[in-house]
Amino acid sequence: MKRALTTIAIFAAGFAQAAHELDDRDLESGKALYADQCASCHGASLEGQPNWRSANEDGVLPAPPHNERGHTWHHDNNLLFQYTKLGGKEALAARGLSDFKSGMPGFGEALSDDEIWNILAFIRSTWPERIQEIQAVRNPPHN
Repeated sequence: MKRALTTIAIFAAGFAQAAHELDDRDLESGKALYADQCASCHGASLEGQPNWRSANEDGVLPAPPHNERGHTWHHDNNLLFQYTKLGGKEALAARGLSDFKSGMPGFGEALSDDEIWNILAFIRSTWPERIQEIQAVRNPPHN
């Protein structure tokens, strides 16, 4: 019993710290920036493009949804940030995947780091609480 409580306490402590990059962000700004910078590809309602799981003729996957039906919440905050800032190809190359074709451009020249975090926080805010909790544990604890 003591081991189970210790495990729960460690898990809860990690969970509480794991998503801090997205905490206390300007969700209204993130929503407006999403509409201006992201919705043309990912959809005004975060629905993504049709057939987003199947590559086009050029081998590039269409823009995925950012709602709970997509896979955005399967990734840690840092990857989501790097993917947005650097673009898909560069972000994945930095993680050792150099042959992935991505249609996602980098927004590092158009958006500040805080603006990117605000967009990501807005996206997260639209997910059901259960999905937010699952995504939060994908993030390493911060010291």
